[in-house]
Amino acid sequence: MVTNLNRYEADLKSLISRAERLMIAMQRSIDSKAVDAQLKKTLGEQAVSFIGSLPDFKEGYQSWYSEALAVIKQLLPDRLADFKSHYEKPKSARRELTAANYVIDDFYQGLQVTRGYDNVIVSPSAAVPRFSAQISILKACQARFKSSLFDIRQLVHADILDSELAGARELLKNNFLRPAGVVAGIVLERHLQEVVASHDVKVKTRPTLGDFIQVLKDAEVLGTPDWRRLQHLNELRVKCTHNKGSEPTAEDVDDLITGVDRTIKTLF
Repeated sequence: MVTNLNRYEADLKSLISRAERLMIAMQRSIDSKAVDAQLKKTLGEQAVSFIGSLPDFKEGYQSWYSEALAVIKQLLPDRLADFKSHYEKPKSARRELTAANYVIDDFYQGLQVTRGYDNVIVSPSAAVPRFSAQISILKACQARFKSSLFDIRQLVHADILDSELAGARELLKNNFLRPAGVVAGIVLERHLQEVVASHDVKVKTRPTLGDFIQVLKDAEVLGTPDWRRLQHLNELRVKCTHNKGSEPTAEDVDDLITGVDRTIKTLF
């Protein structure tokens, strides 16, 4: 049986492999002649096909960053702010752009500092150490998998929720709409309870699903789009659990199950 632990490990290996190729692509965008010469020296005749297979850094980095961010949130949350800082501009205004405060977002804009016409003081190459640091943080996540101190409680929890959600899908398949929606709602509530605990967010005694959603929004764990999406899922759940009002449709329940599945895989 392929568990969430197996999937996370495979995804992590893939992310690291993609990062290494993106790093070469980034360096080529800065100085293609030097990088190509080194690749030809290392790979020989295979260099041409390898270079042709490299991704475009600016196109490939954003999806990589989003996926890496989700993994780090789960496995190494203490390094999340550090990981983001290498990409995002600092919130406080920079008095001047230097190699020390240059970030990957600056690279995207092609920013550099020159003196005169051709004397470059700060070039886009200042982003290379930033990306290298992000890759190192991602590799630290891989080491965490091998550590005996790694707490797999959340991953086991996710496996259980996956199993229960599969039961909801089976109920939907057999046209048991309300029971399917009730099960999906329970899965969502259990997951948000785990998220609240992992972020040490305070919640009132005997909270409802709506309470979990709101405290996560207030604690800035949820952004406004995710908060609205979860509010909608809660409305679908209520439609399934209360006999008053309109009956839930198969589409309602399918949307609820799909939304819950997305939530347990992306919100930690």
